[in-house]
Parts: sequence; C-alpha cells; structure tokens
Amino acid sequence: MSGLIRLSSNVLLMRNLIQHSARSARLISSSQKNRDAATIDVTSKKTTKPAEPAAASTTAVKKNWVSYGFDQRNEANDRSATNASFFFSVTLCLVLGSFYWAYLPDPQLRDWAQREGYLELRRREAAGLEPISKDFIDPSQIVLPTDEELGNTEIMI
Repeated sequence: MSGLIRLSSNVLLMRNLIQHSARSARLISSSQKNRDAATIDVTSKKTTKPAEPAAASTTAVKKNWVSYGFDQRNEANDRSATNASFFFSVTLCLVLGSFYWAYLPDPQLRDWAQREGYLELRRREAAGLEPISKDFIDPSQIVLPTDEELGNTEIMI
C-alpha cells in the first residue's frame, strides 16, 4: 500500500515538472529576418540589399557559427577536431575493431571440438561401432542406491 502512495506522489511530481517545463519553453521562429530581406526604393523602383560592414566582409567569420565543443574560438580548429574524433571513433574503433573481433581465433576451441567430434564419429562408423556406447562409463564404477534405500521415492526416467 505504501508503494502505491509513493507511486501516486511520484506521478504528481512528474506532472508538475512537465507542466513547469512546458511553461518555460522557448519557441523558435523560422520566419525570414527583416534585416536579411531586400528593400525596395519606392521612388526609383530599384531593389537594393542592405550594406554589409567592411570588417565582416574581409574576415571569413560566420555570424551563426555554433561550436561542436572542441574549440570555442576558432571554427577551423573546431571542425578539424570534430572530423578527427569521428574518424578515430567510427572508422578505427568501430569498423576496424569489428573486423578484428570477427576474425579472432576461436578462444574456447569450439571449432576444434566440433571437428574432433566429426572425426570420432567417422572413426566409430568405420569400425562398425555405435556412435555413442551404452557403457561409456564402466558400470562397475557406478554406485547406485538399493531399493531399500530408495523407499517410496518416485523414479523418473
């Protein structure tokens, strides 16, 4: 019963967290920005684009660059570190690691045991023996309880 009470209080807590996060969510607008739009001169009917500052045109810094987390100041270093880390993690670790793991030798000798089993079956068939002998273990070495020791114990075969 106490588990149900704890469960209901956890449900209420989760509901309050979801409602609070929904209220504080910010929505992203995908509309075109006014400063990026072309302007029309009504008197001469000529389309002009907004003038770019000289400093922005000389340097190749993107306004909306978002770092991948490797370098916060230099976009080229950030991009090269990202590419290098993905190359090493995906290509070397996953692809070459999977290839290496697939072609490892059999550590538990399963293939060897199966080959030995087939060879033993072939040898026993060629000798005219049964595949598995009834007396695989010498019957004189097996100690079974007597009927008096078993009593009323049910024996299932």
